[in-house]
Amino acid sequence: MKMIVAVDENWAIGCRGNLLVRIPADHRMFRQETLGKVVVLGRKTMDTFPGGQPLDGRVNIVLSRNPDYRVKGAVVVHSTEELMEELKKYEDEDIYVIGGEAVYRQLLPFCDTVHVTKIDRAYEADAYFPDLDADGEWEIAASSDEMSYFDTTYHFLKYVRKARQA
Repeated sequence: MKMIVAVDENWAIGCRGNLLVRIPADHRMFRQETLGKVVVLGRKTMDTFPGGQPLDGRVNIVLSRNPDYRVKGAVVVHSTEELMEELKKYEDEDIYVIGGEAVYRQLLPFCDTVHVTKIDRAYEADAYFPDLDADGEWEIAASSDEMSYFDTTYHFLKYVRKARQA
């Protein structure tokens, strides 16, 4: 299972239910990476999508504690156990966790790759991704050249979980 996330220099991911910044190349990379795949997300993240509707061209699996929550065109699960059972239907490399904060934290132990758009500035934020640079289990396996969008510079990074010692 993989994760995909855009973070600022403090590993912030959002503020008041919104992304910190919208970078067209980041959105293109996200679409290219997840199209035709399975995306796992929380209800609050689903609510931020246009019309609160699932992403086209992907299997959308929403994790929500609310037993009455439903969304047309998406699979809704209510626990990590139920999610893991549902995910058995798919190839592990086709599964992407896409947010938000609680879902990232809950599912990070199950992931082996994280695609990070690292933005070189700090924003006002109230939601964060775990700092993979401070976590000895993770290392950068690939890094893009520096890119910019107006006055914002960023990199695409691929983190992989280090091999677990037997």
